[in-house]
Amino acid sequence: MTAIGWLQAIIFFLVVLALTKPLGLYMTRVFSGERTWFSPVLVPVERFIYRLSGVNPDEEMPWYGYAFCVLAFSLVSLVYLYVLLRTQKWLPLNPQHFDNMTPDLAWNTAVSFMTNTNWQFYSGESTMSYLSQMAGLAWHNFVSAAAGIAVALAVIRGVIRTSGKTLGNFWVDLTRASLYILLPASIAVGLFLVSQGVPQNFAAYQTIHTLEGTAQTITGGPIGSQEIIKELGTNGGGFVNANSASPNENPSPLTNFIEMLLILVIGAALTYVYGRMAKNTKQGWALFSAMSILFFVGFTVVYAAEAAGNPLVHQLGVAGANLEGKETRFGAAASALFATVTTDTSCGAVNAAHDSFMALGGLVPIVNMQLGEIVFGGVGSGLYGMIIFVVLTVFIAGLMVGRTPELLGKKIERREVQFAILAALVTPILVLVPTAVAAVTPAGLATLNNAGPHGFSEILYAFTSTNANNGSAFAGLSPNLFYNIATGLNMLFGRFLIIVPALALAGTLAGKKAVAEGAGTFTTYSPVFVALLIGVIVIVGALTFLPADALGPVVEHLLVNQGKTF
Repeated sequence: MTAIGWLQAIIFFLVVLALTKPLGLYMTRVFSGERTWFSPVLVPVERFIYRLSGVNPDEEMPWYGYAFCVLAFSLVSLVYLYVLLRTQKWLPLNPQHFDNMTPDLAWNTAVSFMTNTNWQFYSGESTMSYLSQMAGLAWHNFVSAAAGIAVALAVIRGVIRTSGKTLGNFWVDLTRASLYILLPASIAVGLFLVSQGVPQNFAAYQTIHTLEGTAQTITGGPIGSQEIIKELGTNGGGFVNANSASPNENPSPLTNFIEMLLILVIGAALTYVYGRMAKNTKQGWALFSAMSILFFVGFTVVYAAEAAGNPLVHQLGVAGANLEGKETRFGAAASALFATVTTDTSCGAVNAAHDSFMALGGLVPIVNMQLGEIVFGGVGSGLYGMIIFVVLTVFIAGLMVGRTPELLGKKIERREVQFAILAALVTPILVLVPTAVAAVTPAGLATLNNAGPHGFSEILYAFTSTNANNGSAFAGLSPNLFYNIATGLNMLFGRFLIIVPALALAGTLAGKKAVAEGAGTFTTYSPVFVALLIGVIVIVGALTFLPADALGPVVEHLLVNQGKTF
C-alpha cells in the first residue's frame, strides 16, 4: 500500500462527507414539498404529470397501499421491458440489426433492471439495440432507483410520525425522486462525461484497420446518457461488457473519481435526510458513522490484499501489486476503492475484474453484499436496510439492560421485531440455498469454467450479487437456462421480500406515540450505539455466511499461499 493510494481514498471520502449535508438538505426539502431551486421550472411539470396520470398528490397511503403500488408499478415495468427485449429486432434504432433476446435471457434481464440489480448475462454491445439500451435499460435505471428512494422515504416517515397511519404517496415520491434529483444530476454530469470522451451518438459501430493490419470494431452509441444514471442510481449495468473498465464508459482517473462519487452520494445523503426529518441530525450522523467505519475496514482489506500481490508470481521473481484484471490508468488503489464502493452499494458497476482479485480481495465484495449492502447502500435500499438493523440493535440492547427497547421514543415490540427478523432472513436463505443447489447439480456445474474453491466462489458470488440487487459478478460463470431462471427469481425475491417487511415495519411504527428521553433511555446516536450497531451487523453476517465464505475465498487464500492452484 502507498501513501498516494490512501490519499485517493481519503480525498474521496472527504468529498462524500462534504456533499452529504447539502444534498441531504435539498432532498429533505424536495420530499417535504418545500420550494427548491428547480421549483419554478419543475413544479408545473410535476403538476402536469399528476393530472395526466390521475394522481391526487394530497392523498396518502397506508403501508399496504404503498407496498401494492410499488409491486404493481414494478410488475408493469417488468412486462414492458420483457416485451421490448423480445421484439427489438423489428423496432427502430437497431443499426447493428441485433436479434430478439431468447425468452429466458429476456426474463432474466427484465427482472434484473426492474429490481435495480442490472445483472448482465450478456454482452451489451453485441446484444442490445440502441432503443433497448435507452427506452428499456436506461429508463429502468431511473425508475427502479426512484422506487428505492421512495421506499426509503416511506420507511423514514413511519419511524418518525407520531400520528396517523400513512407513509406518504408512492406516486408523488417516485415522481419527485426522478424529476428533482435523478434527472437534473444526470443532465449536468452526463454532459461532463461526454466532454471527457464518453460517446453519445446513434451511429453504427465502425470497423477500422490497425497499424498491425488487423480489423477492430469501435463501439459507439448513446453511452454517456446511460453511464451517468447507472452510477447515480446505483444500477451498474454497463452499455458494454467491460462496464466501467472500458475507456468508452470510464476514460480517465477523473471520470473514475466522479463515477465513484455518483455511486455513493445519494445513499450517504439519505442518512442526513433521516436525521433531518427526525428533527435530530445526530440520528443520521450515527448511521453515517457506522457506514463509514465499515467502508474503511472493507477498503483496507481489499487494498492490502491487492497491493501485496500474488505470492505465486513473487516466487518467479516478479514483485509488486496484483494488476491482473485491472486497468493501468487506475491501478490497484483505485480498483480496490471502486470495488469497495460498488459492493457497499447495490451498484455493480466495475472498473476491474473482481474475478482476478486475490482471494481475500474478492472476499470483501462478497461480504459487503452479504451484509445487505447497507454500507451507504443502494439509493434508498441502503437506508431502509440499515433501519432494519437499527431495530434489531435496539431490541438486543433492550434485552441486555432488561428494559423495553425504543427507537426515537417509540417502543419496539414483538410485531416490529418480527418484521425486522423476517427481512434479515431473506438474504441468507436466498443466497445459501440456491448456492448449495447449484454446487451439487449438473445444471449448476455445467457452465462453471473454474474448479475448486474459486469455482465455488463464482457460484456464491452470483447468488449473493443477484439477491443483494448488486449485479457485479465473478467471471467464469456462463449463462444457461438454470442460471437465467434461478438468478432471476433470486433478484425478484431479494428486492421485494425486503421491501414489503420494511414497509410493514414502518406501518406498525407510524402513529405510535413517542415518549421523551429520560435518564434510562438508550440513545440511538451515541458512540456506544454505533459500536453495538456495527457489532450486530458483523455478527449476523459472520454467523450466517462464514461457513460458505470459508469454503470459497478463505480456502483459496490458504491454498494459494501453499502454492496450489486449480
